[in-house]
Amino acid sequence: MGVSADSDRLMEASTATVASVTVRLIVDERAWRDHVMGVVDRVKGLTPVVKGNGYGFGRSWLAEEAAVIAREIAVGTVHEAAGGMTGPLDALTVLTPAGVLPALWPEVLPAATVLTVGHPRHVDVLRVNNWKGRVYIKLASSMQRYGVSPDRLDALLAHVHDAGLDVYGFMFHPPLIGGEHTEADTLDEITTWLDRLDPQLPLSLSHVSVNAYERLQREHPHRTFRLRLGTALWHGDKSFLRLSADVLDVRDVQGPALAGYHHSRIVDGATIVMIGAGTTHGVAPLADGRSPFHFQHKRLTLLESPHMHTSMALAGRHEAAPQIGDWVDVQRPLITTTVDEIVWA
Repeated sequence: MGVSADSDRLMEASTATVASVTVRLIVDERAWRDHVMGVVDRVKGLTPVVKGNGYGFGRSWLAEEAAVIAREIAVGTVHEAAGGMTGPLDALTVLTPAGVLPALWPEVLPAATVLTVGHPRHVDVLRVNNWKGRVYIKLASSMQRYGVSPDRLDALLAHVHDAGLDVYGFMFHPPLIGGEHTEADTLDEITTWLDRLDPQLPLSLSHVSVNAYERLQREHPHRTFRLRLGTALWHGDKSFLRLSADVLDVRDVQGPALAGYHHSRIVDGATIVMIGAGTTHGVAPLADGRSPFHFQHKRLTLLESPHMHTSMALAGRHEAAPQIGDWVDVQRPLITTTVDEIVWA
């Protein structure tokens, strides 16, 4: 795997000038690639997921990386599939059923595209738009999202065949492990489905640990399973990823004051820190309202919620305050963050 020439040029351009607003992702390249290849070596039937913002790396670039390590990759929607996916793929799987199809359909979709259906209406959309390709059958889980229930599977399969579609395999998406839902519950749900499914067709799974996946393969050696991995593949334990933003300006306040869009009150002396990250980048307060910014391992206090390109934070009178040109750490999920610059270290 390697960084594309276009990515190289973009990175060189981004470091050649001083950006006034920058959210930067630093990647320990060797550790990241070692992690990815460790997953590849372990998971037989791996389907890398490349959707949304490309897990912070950019979808087009990540798709090129994914096509090197697997013959099947998965994207979120038909619009993502139409967005320039390349590589000698056996399957470009679209995870979300198509409610509306893009203009110039189906010419804009790669030949390897496999669509997903979980209801007769999903099939009707494809039939009306003259789709004659391959489909995954989405199976219902206790997640209660889209997917066909066991008692309606045969009827859906008949509808698919009547529409002239080829069934490529089955797909299952369980709830996340945690709370009242255990890994044993997920395995029970999967095995309950197996007797209803054609053993000649693969069953594609997500949100199943590698250990549980290997157990399924051992216990059902005559079936073909595939494991869709996104965050676990591209992010791992995140120890080799660091998200940060630059400090644009600072302002010392000696006593009580008003500041910000909404004239928020500063009770005591502080340093106001203007950070080059905001809602444009997907940067927002944490779910509990706390600031996502850290400096020298201490959380900065938000003066008010981030705005488009700038967040205003506070360092207390007796706290270390960043200066112009410093970088502060940003605590946000990469799947919802748009970065301006990726640095491979």
